[in-house]
Amino acid sequence: MSYNDLIHKGLMTNTAYKVWEAFKAELIVEPTDDMKEALATAIREIADQLYHDPDVDYLNRLSYNVEAL
Repeated sequence: MSYNDLIHKGLMTNTAYKVWEAFKAELIVEPTDDMKEALATAIREIADQLYHDPDVDYLNRLSYNVEAL
């Protein structure tokens, strides 16, 4: 693996850790591996939706709409 690949993997790991920690901070129960898998699935769906609607405000609107559910 090249140096750039290692750096990218480290940055992605750090980002993934921050997302997981933010998710856990909002929980009122202990996090589980199922929750981690569900969050990963949701992130994949967000990525798919961003492909179809690349508007820069999309994620902000999405976060508010999810809260409103």
